[in-house]
Amino acid sequence: MDENDFWWEIELSADNNEDLLSIIDISGSIGSSFSADGNATAYYVSSKPAEYWLEKLNSLLPFFESVKILRSGKIKYRSWHKEWKEAFPPLEVGEGFVVLAPWHRGTEPRGRTPLYIYPATAFGTGYHESTQIALCLLEKNADNICGKDAADIGAGSGILSVALLKLGARFVTALDIDPTVHDEIRNNLNENGIADGSVELLTGDLLKDFRGAPGIITANILYEPLCSMLPDAARFLRKEGVAVFSGLLLRERDDFIKRAAEVGFILKEELNLNEWWGAGFSLC
Repeated sequence: MDENDFWWEIELSADNNEDLLSIIDISGSIGSSFSADGNATAYYVSSKPAEYWLEKLNSLLPFFESVKILRSGKIKYRSWHKEWKEAFPPLEVGEGFVVLAPWHRGTEPRGRTPLYIYPATAFGTGYHESTQIALCLLEKNADNICGKDAADIGAGSGILSVALLKLGARFVTALDIDPTVHDEIRNNLNENGIADGSVELLTGDLLKDFRGAPGIITANILYEPLCSMLPDAARFLRKEGVAVFSGLLLRERDDFIKRAAEVGFILKEELNLNEWWGAGFSLC
């Protein structure tokens, strides 16, 4: 069987559909289906080995304690390539963005800024609510971004780095703990016609190895890593700067605002889509 003749499939169970849908989206699945017993089967591209996807899911299980991995396997060829591409139609986000896979180039709605993102293995296709929240919040802070240096923490596909540059950022440091995402970020920068010198790609754990004083910091990850990086974000961010955090559940809102205030952040604006929440903060 040729490597392009199948998808990986991984069956999952959980106490609720919310956890299943969240972990499926965040893990980089290209589609999913639900059975009558409430279990979900998530599908993943075969360009990466099954072990890659299982490791990715296992790394997320501590954040979704009710989720269990039941089995993994292959699902044979249908018109997977066509179905996969049809799963990523152009998506309008906020007042001015449109997220497009490269094969939709030329269909951009008039007056919207295109973000060309190839759906691959890194998180950040634009279709997850947390990414849309982050894009909307960045758009609201366009005046604070223009001409400033920025840091995109947990960069994934690089979609927020692309958005920052298209909103006028002078330079972006894109940092991710997984060095394998660098090629995907470079590819997406190229798709958007962004010069190599506009972005520095770094490997590191949140802001622990960061050096600089950006005017804007953005991170679209999860509650625990966001909380752990708050003190460093307050330390590195310029005093007139803005921090945009997303990847939080609405039920985590109050506690996160409290933790942010403890290190000197003031809530500026907030946004939620379904159960997901994000916010922009400034320093006291």
